Amino acid sequence: MSNQAIFSGLVFDEQDRLVTVNYVGGEAFYVVDDEGFLRHVEAEKIDRKVLAIFIEQLQQNKDMAVTQALEFMGKDDLFTKAALDSSIENVDVDQLLKQGIPSQARDMMGMMGFRIIINYHGDIVDFDQPTMPFDE
Repeated sequence: MSNQAIFSGLVFDEQDRLVTVNYVGGEAFYVVDDEGFLRHVEAEKIDRKVLAIFIEQLQQNKDMAVTQALEFMGKDDLFTKAALDSSIENVDVDQLLKQGIPSQARDMMGMMGFRIIINYHGDIVDFDQPTMPFDE
């Protein structure tokens, strides 16, 4: 059970309305307005699915991610590369759910057009994710 909704402010319903977050017994829920009936969907259920998509994309593009991270850190040694490779291969979703993401990162994701669209059952029906242009 998750005590926070890590994608709060980024989840919308099928009518393009922002889904609110509510807490019941210390557990976070995304609240979908179904014609006046407020359906509570466990935030962890949606957050895990979105994180799984992120992790899959990261692992598929591991070489590029590691190269970019090494450039960002200004390092280019074998030990740092091995540590980054290991971190990508062994992402701890439970730790991410517990730790969450900084509100500034969430705000930036929203400004870039990141959106999660769910139905009132809590199923992800669409996923708007900004893409970066490729250098020629």
